[in-house]
Amino acid sequence: MEKQELIEKINQVLAEEFEVEQSVITPDADIRETLSLDSLSLVDMVALIEEQFGVKIKGTELSSVKTFGLLYDFVFERM
Repeated sequence: MEKQELIEKINQVLAEEFEVEQSVITPDADIRETLSLDSLSLVDMVALIEEQFGVKIKGTELSSVKTFGLLYDFVFERM
């Protein structure tokens, strides 16, 4: 999968799951703020990413992933 294709798929999946417009999901946007995530919904997001993209994410790894741009890189590197 090309990186741009991955980005579009991540944006689509997260926008649908967390009921936000795809236009608010930008590389520099803060994930927790944009998706209104609390700790429980953050776990849901991790499970969704793991399921959709076949990657494993440890909780400690995710703490450094604050923006969507970092999330794209993180998932792309593990695919």
